[in-house]
Parts: sequence; structure tokens; C-alpha cells
Amino acid sequence: MSAYCVGGLVLDVPAKSIPALVDWTLREARLGQPRLHRNGKDADPILVLMPSALERYGLPTALTEEERRAGRLAAGHPVLKQLKRAEWQLTQRGFGPWARIFRPADGARRNCVQLCIPAWNALDVREWDNREAPRLPTMSAPDLARFLGTYATRVMTPRGTTAVTGLELMVALHPPTRAVKDERTGEWHSAPAPGALTSVYEPVECEVPDGHPILKGRFARHHQRTPAEMLMEESYDWCRPLTDEECMKPYVVGIDVNMAFAAAANRLTVGLGGPTHVQRPEFDPKLPGSWLVDLSHIALDERLPSPFTARGERPRGPAWYATPTVAYAVELGFPVRPVEAYVRHEHGGYLDAWYQRLRDAYMETMADLGVVSGMEEQAFLEAMAASKSADPEMALVLKAIKATAKGGIGKLRERPRGTPMFEPWPALERKEWRPDIRAAVLATTRINMHRKMMKVAAAADLYPVAVGTDCVVYPSPGPSPLDFLPRTPEGRPVPGGFRLGVSPGMVKHEGTQTTLWAEEQYEKHGLVNIARMIKDGGQAAGDGE
Repeated sequence: MSAYCVGGLVLDVPAKSIPALVDWTLREARLGQPRLHRNGKDADPILVLMPSALERYGLPTALTEEERRAGRLAAGHPVLKQLKRAEWQLTQRGFGPWARIFRPADGARRNCVQLCIPAWNALDVREWDNREAPRLPTMSAPDLARFLGTYATRVMTPRGTTAVTGLELMVALHPPTRAVKDERTGEWHSAPAPGALTSVYEPVECEVPDGHPILKGRFARHHQRTPAEMLMEESYDWCRPLTDEECMKPYVVGIDVNMAFAAAANRLTVGLGGPTHVQRPEFDPKLPGSWLVDLSHIALDERLPSPFTARGERPRGPAWYATPTVAYAVELGFPVRPVEAYVRHEHGGYLDAWYQRLRDAYMETMADLGVVSGMEEQAFLEAMAASKSADPEMALVLKAIKATAKGGIGKLRERPRGTPMFEPWPALERKEWRPDIRAAVLATTRINMHRKMMKVAAAADLYPVAVGTDCVVYPSPGPSPLDFLPRTPEGRPVPGGFRLGVSPGMVKHEGTQTTLWAEEQYEKHGLVNIARMIKDGGQAAGDGE
């Protein structure tokens, strides 16, 4: 057997069983990846087993229906017995698509190998592949090594889904503990690391999703919590009918914010410690937390979505908001008087390093696809169009990087899967289960978009007709974003508005359809959000990056 490694290296593999393969990986090949932070740990090596390797090591090339539902090999499989005899252990997930085989750590030396089995759907098409034309099923071992090796080098060694990897990247860049020397005894011991998430704190009722144990007995089983009972910071999902004047323009054009969630995480102050409950607080925009405040008195142009709700509707009374949303109300010049709040006095830029790692990975991969920063706008649009067919493997790396950013933020408020209502689920035991941080990122994403829409409206009296997550649709006299994005008298993009470019936070062309197409969608489906359909005309509804 041969092992195809990062950088084109090919190794002969003498191992004839899974236990022997694990031993070879750790003792002879010494595969792995160095730590991303000095207080962290080196990444465990990952082996991707192709179908020929599965046959060699006595593993099925496909799981049975029962095994697929369980997500692991059935107990009693010969390979499981081999591992047990060799005193190797498996995590609670068992031997599934992403299997972790380990022995207790021996001092500083790690004794763990991760297996990735694509034939068992380890590389789900929704995250790792191209839905329209999947490449992974026919990808050769060298190409697969290039694809996953590039991702591992630029982001980190995959730890399962891209969402799981996104969360693990946060931990790898901010390990919760560090080694501290006791000056009195000279011994080293573990201590909480500054700037990291170090403890599991008591959850806040307004911040948790439905079904959380803290809500047991508080509400009827099928009670729909209101904004005054639940923090509802989500991405935009808003649309409105076109005006008669807008219908005279022949096109609707969508622009999409690059890496919107990652860009929102940059320089965002989030809570690190536990919450403090405060009654009648003075609002402090530098203090992360959740605030119960009435913003229904704020009236803005109805041709724009409200910045205070995901559906773009004007608030109807008191509601819970994350700090970025309330701070934006203050920025617009409106008074705010919170009724109560849960604030976090210990805070910092926990996501800064995470953003920088993903930004660098994204920019390097875009450069591989022929798109670099500093390009003229028309050249950028042409390069983006050509990038889709420039390098299929690098295009998959790009998709995985974007899915890592979005999925990592989503994991901060992972919901139960198959757990009964009001019973705890495994994610709640993580220090990184922090719905307040997710809410702050999503609020910032929405506020950033609204701020730019306001700038465009002020500069050109131009208003969007739909916003979906990170895509904004405008009526346009031509098919290109250059046909409607406003310019200064000097011919430059309007300061503070949408700017075409490759960097996170800038925008690219998402799609163009005719105004007649938009009207047909409204006739067929009612007032539908065309921002989610504009890329391909509604063939496959999207949900942003």
C-alpha cells in the first residue's frame, strides 16, 4: 500500500492490519501537524482510507443501513477486536466515518490517529464537495491528498465536519489551559489561559434555544417564545415588492459579502467569563451581553429592512438584543433605556486569531484561483468568473474554508439532535457552547450590511429589494454590479458602501436575473426572497456562505 502525503511525498506502508497501521503512522512515518499555539497540542495525524485500503484492512466499502444510522461499525466486527487486543481505544463515537484511535498520552507524546473514510460519507457533499457535479467519488488518492492536505496546512487538520473543525480551530488558537510553574515548589501545573474560554458557565434563559434544560417547567411544551423572552439575533431574510419605478429597470443583480460571518468576527469583543444580571443598566457599547430594551420607537426608511430584526420588520415592543444591535441604535442617534441585561465583564477579542487564520487561508486559496487583492473592479469580476473552472481541487478547498467559517459560528449554539425536549445534550458540556458569542457575530453581520445599505441609499437613492444572509439584491439598469453601485465624483466607490473585491467584508457578483423573472417568482410563490434564488434562478435555493 502507498500513503500519499502533503507536498507530493509518497510512502510505502507495510502495515497489514489497522492496529499495525496506527503504530506505523505514529512510530515510523511520524505524521502530524505542529501546534497552532504554544499552549496547545500538536495535531493528530489523519489517514484517509481509499476503497483499496478498506479491503486490505478488512473493512467494508459501505456501511449497512443499521450501521449508517448508528454512525459506526457494529459491535463485534473483527477490526474492533483487533484494536482491543492491541490495547487501542476508540472514542464514544466508535469506529465510524471519522474514527479516533488512541492510547492515553505518554508525557508530551501523543498516541492518537484519526481515520477519515470517504466511502462512509465522511466528506459530506454539502460541505466538502460540489453539489452540482461531485468530484470526491472519482478523485484519485494524490488529488485527494492535495485537496485535504492544502486545507490542513492552511486551516488545520480536519476533525470531522467543517463545522466541527471550525470550532476546534477556535480552541487550537486559544487553548483553555497553559502550563504554570509554582515558584515555591518548582513544579509545573495546569492553569486557565488568559483570553480563552476556560469554564462552562450557568446558561442564561433568554440566550438558550428551545428545548434547553433550563427552560423545563418555565413554558408549555409547544410555547413559541417571543423576542421579549428569547434572544433572536439571526441573519437577514427580508424582501419587498418592487416599485413601479424599479420595475422599469431591466435587471435585478445580487452582490454577496465575502466571508461575512468571519469578517463580522474580526475585532469583535465577546464575553469570556460568566454573565452578570443587571436591572435597569446604563447601556455600555463596550460591554458584551444581552440587553432587554424597547427599540420600537425607532422609525427608519421602509424601503430598507429594519436593522433590529432578521425579518426586517420594525420591532413591536421590548426584545432581547446583543450588544452590537443596541450599539447601532445609539450610533443612529436614538435613545435606549434597557430594562435588564446579562453582561460579561471579562471579555476580549477571542475570535480575532480565528478570523485571521481563515482570512489568510481564504486569500491564499483565492490567489491560487487567479483572484488577488488590489485588482481593478472589472478585472476582479472577470477573474471571479474564471475562477470557477481554474482549479477544481482548489475550488473545493475554498468551499471548505467558507463552510468552516460559517459552521464554526453555528457550533457555538449547537442544537440537540435526537435528544428529548428539556434533556441535556453533549454540546452543553463544552466550554465553547456559547450562544451569546454566536448572537454577537450574527448581529454584527446584519448591522454591517444595514450600515452599507444606508450609505448606498444616501449616495444614490438606491434601495435593495431583497436580503438573504449575506446576499443583497438591487434593481439595476445593467447586468453587472458596476451598473448600479454608486461612485463618488472622482469615480471611486462610495465610502462605507459596498465595494467589489476579494477581501472578507468586500463583495462579489452573486447573480443576475431579469426584472421579469423576479415578477414571475412573486406570481408563482408570493412575496419570496429572491436573494436566495438569484444565483441560479431558483434551481437550488441557497443560504449564503
